[in-house]
Amino acid sequence: MYMILLQTLEENLWIALVLFFFVWIYSWAKGSLGSTKLGIIFALIVVYLTFYSFPELVWAVVILFLIATFGGDLLEKINIYKPGWEK
Repeated sequence: MYMILLQTLEENLWIALVLFFFVWIYSWAKGSLGSTKLGIIFALIVVYLTFYSFPELVWAVVILFLIATFGGDLLEKINIYKPGWEK
């Protein structure tokens, strides 16, 4: 019973990640490419390659999203790229 619950949870998490990643890539591609059809085609290709051809890259994408979302403020506070830091 416990294993069935974990397997169902994992499948639902995988579906949620696919949908979230598709919408994220589609919105970026639509703005960058300037076409809805090209955005959908590009997002489908990227999602297919990421989730079905190279599933281990999914977690790299999740980490990149978290850094892009929450890491910008953190890097500004640290001032890692401030000139003169080597002094």
